[in-house]
This record gives sequence, structure tokens and C-alpha cells, in this order.
Amino acid sequence: MASGSKNAHIFLGPELGKKQDAIDAVRKKFQGAEETVFYAGETGAGEIADAIQNHSLFAQARIIIIKNAELIKKKDELELLSSCINKMESDTSAILLSDELKLASGFDLPKANSQIFYEMFEREKNEWVRQFFKREGYDIGKDCVDTILELVENNTDALKRECTRLMYFLPKTQPVTAEEIDKWLSHNREESAFTLFSRIASGDLSKALESMAIMLAAKQSAQSVLAGLAWCFRKLDDYLNLKETGDISNNFELKKIGLSSPKARDDYTAASKRYDMEAAEKCLALTAEYDLLLRSPVATMENILMDRYILALLTAGKKL
Repeated sequence: MASGSKNAHIFLGPELGKKQDAIDAVRKKFQGAEETVFYAGETGAGEIADAIQNHSLFAQARIIIIKNAELIKKKDELELLSSCINKMESDTSAILLSDELKLASGFDLPKANSQIFYEMFEREKNEWVRQFFKREGYDIGKDCVDTILELVENNTDALKRECTRLMYFLPKTQPVTAEEIDKWLSHNREESAFTLFSRIASGDLSKALESMAIMLAAKQSAQSVLAGLAWCFRKLDDYLNLKETGDISNNFELKKIGLSSPKARDDYTAASKRYDMEAAEKCLALTAEYDLLLRSPVATMENILMDRYILALLTAGKKL
């Protein structure tokens, strides 16, 4: 018997950690379900519709995940998928995912099934980090929290990962200092999207390529690197806006956009000399383009693709 769309979910927005929690809640409800993931823009709506309508011979329940759902825009595709989802059997769940805040208006699904996971406000981020360490018995002050927040992406998934790693190095027997946080997250940290952005900001192609190679060899997913760099270039947009409209020597204004530590300010100052707002937007577009390429048949050439991506980012900037 068809369950209609009650098992359909639309999870939107850039807050990856809470969005992942929502997906896990669906998985818990459909325990042991066969899971299939599609990427809109790569897989046609007809193939996705077939998967929703077909029954599994080997599993009692199914979860169909459709990523980049904002790319589904054609009227016939929207109608086809809406119809199939609304007629799903009770053993099937469909999850539409997007980092955007809305999908095309042609999706005929109940708004009650849609959730938007926004980036946390500044006060929420501060409280999240403070409570995380408090639960584990660490004593950290506001300056420590500020340092963490400017060096880690603005989502609970990244914060949880980096804060958990920090606990291996920080003492419980005495108050933690901002210098210690900076040491472990910046100076002695593993290669990450942030260290890579620092190389890109300075225009060092060879170091940027080396940084990328180290991350891929360490089995970091290329998609997570792209997500991290997208965050950095959005932050660069904020910095460039402040540079144009405000006072970049004003500590309060810099803190408002999440730049407190000297290291972070140095990186974005260097980047602002190479990229204007148009170039920063071009880098964000390149990031989205390569995200799709990585999910295409040429993804077997991941290393080459990522090298080309780094070269394209450096080329988008001004030569000094």
C-alpha cells in the first residue's frame, strides 16, 4: 500500500552536521534499509524515478537519497519525481538534499516534510564549542573559542571533528590558552582545506599541489576539500566586502566576520591582494563545477582533476 509522501524528506541549507543527524534519524527509522544515492545533474530524473518505483529483491526497506536536488528544474522532471515520490510504498523513503535554501517550485511535496539547516549564528557557535569542551571536563575561555571558530568551518560536523582531535593534545589539569589552540589547529595541524587555502592565498602553486596530494594520499575525500575551500572563498567575500565598505583595521569588524587570529588575518589579507569580488565568485563557481566533475565518469582521474582545479584557482587570481 502506498504511503504517499509521508516518508519523503527535503533537507536544505549549509549546516552539514545537523543535516547529517536528520539523515541518520531516517536511517534509524528504516533500519537495515538498502540505500541508493543519486546526484542530480549527473543522473537523469527517469533513472531516479525508476529506482523509486522498483522494489528490492534483497531488502525489506529502501532509502533513496538525491543529492544536489536544486539542479532538478525542468517541469517534466519535477512532475515525474513528485508523482513517484507521492506514490512511494511504505517501505521506501526518499531524501532530497541541497546546500541551497530552496528547491524549484515545481516539486509538489508537503512543506511539512522540508527542513532548512542554517549556519549557526555567532552566539550559537560559541555556545556549541563551549558546551562541547565543558562536557569533556576542559576549561577553555572566550579567546580559545574565538580561535577555534575562525579556524574551523561553520558547521557542527567540522566543529565536532576538529574539537575531538584537539582533546588529544590539550591539558585537563589547567586552563587551556588560545596559543595552544592556535598551535594545534594552525601550526601543527594536518593538511586541510585551510592549510591549502593559505598556500593559494600566497600564490604558491607548488605548495598548493603538494598540500592537495598529501590530503588525497591520506584518504581525505576530494568533496570535503572542495567544501572547505568553498567556505574559505565565501569568507574571502566577506573580507572583500568589509575592505570595500568598512575598516579592515578595526578588530571588532574583523571579529564580526570571524577573523580574530593573526594567522587568519594574514591569509585573507594575502588573498585579497590576489582576488577581487569577481575573482572570488569565479573560484566558488569553479568549486561547484569540479564537485560535479568528481561525480562523473572521469572521477577515476581524481588526482589530475584536483590538480587542474588548483591551477584554475591560482589562474583566477591576479598575478602580483
